[in-house]
Amino acid sequence: MNFPADRAMKELPHHVQGFAPVAAADARILILGSMPGIASLKQTRYYAHPRNAFWPIAAQVLGFDPAADYPHRLRALQHARIALWDVLQTCERPGSLDAAIRLDTLVPNDFAAFFQAHPHVVRICFNGTKAAALYRRHVLPQLACGRSLQYLDLPSTSPAHAAARFEEKLAVWREALTRPE
Repeated sequence: MNFPADRAMKELPHHVQGFAPVAAADARILILGSMPGIASLKQTRYYAHPRNAFWPIAAQVLGFDPAADYPHRLRALQHARIALWDVLQTCERPGSLDAAIRLDTLVPNDFAAFFQAHPHVVRICFNGTKAAALYRRHVLPQLACGRSLQYLDLPSTSPAHAAARFEEKLAVWREALTRPE
C-alpha cells in the first residue's frame, strides 16, 4: 500500500554520481549524455535501460551485435575511436529524467583533463538537448582546451524522447558518427 509519505520520499532528489569515461587514447569522437539514469546506475553501465536506443543505433552504425556483452560493445566503440561520457560528474535528481536535475547541485566533469588526455578528439556529439545545454552553460565558458571542436546536437536515444522514430534517430546518428572530420 502506498501512503502519501511514501510517494513524497520517492520524489526526493537523490545524490547521483556518474561514471568514468570510456575512451581509448586515440578517440576522435566523444558522445556526451547528461547523467546516467536509474537503470544505468544500478547496472553501472552506460545506456542500460532496455528501451534506450543507444546500443541498437551504435550497433547498426558500427556493425556489431547489439546483444553482445557490455565489454564487447565498449570495445566496438573504442575500436571506432568513439568515447562515452556524461557532462555531469554529480548532481541531485529524483528519478531518471534530465528535467529533474537540480541545477544548484550539479558538478560538471573535468573536461580540461579529459581533452589533455585525449588530444585527438575533434567532435562532440550530444545525446539530447539537455546534455548540450548543460555543456554549453557549465563547461564551455571555463574550457580552454586550445583546439577547435565540432559540436553536434543529436536526438536523445532515451525512451523518454519519443518525438522521433528509431529510423529518424538512426539516420541522424549515422551521419554524425561516420561523417569525415
